[in-house]
Amino acid sequence: MPKFSAQVSQVSLFDLKVEDDAYAAGVDEAGRGPLAGDVYAAAVILDAGYNIDGLADSKTLSEKKRVLLAEQIKAHALSWSIAVATVEEIDRLNILQATLLAMKRAVEGLSVQPALAWVDGNQSPRLSCRVQTVIKGDSLIPAISAASILAKTARDEDLQRLHLLYPQYAFDQHKGYGTALHMARLKQYGPSPVHRRSFAPVRACLESK
Repeated sequence: MPKFSAQVSQVSLFDLKVEDDAYAAGVDEAGRGPLAGDVYAAAVILDAGYNIDGLADSKTLSEKKRVLLAEQIKAHALSWSIAVATVEEIDRLNILQATLLAMKRAVEGLSVQPALAWVDGNQSPRLSCRVQTVIKGDSLIPAISAASILAKTARDEDLQRLHLLYPQYAFDQHKGYGTALHMARLKQYGPSPVHRRSFAPVRACLESK
């Protein structure tokens, strides 16, 4: 099984130096916990000369606010990239390694390669640039907040697409998370091709069938 972990340093907000801002990419993911759909990651290098008001952890923002901010990020960032690891890769690698793979792809997709990558959390993919992991980075580092917003809005858009393909699961309402509604529909209809078969509730449903 391929590994994407790397030797990285964990830092707090107080450890970050001003000069790190120049070509630093924020990196974050969306969709590790759901029972269905790809896992998304984004990388963003913000333009220090353009301030985007309202950047924050995507989970704390309304859907409307996330969409508006995503448009600004795409219009004014020095570079941005969104990548995925597929359901098949999640089932083959496991969710952690698939998430790291999506992050790696997002950073490699930047048109401007960063000297430093700030990665939300405490684990990182292996990258060609210097890496710093930041606990709760999506609420501390604007570039990570921006990446969080792009990953979240892209995944939400994809779940709307999946809802059109498989309306019986109501993906538009729960976005693939294991809510009571989702579990009821999963039990009623069985797993779809976009469900993660390596996840225990989906696997249990398959076994019961």
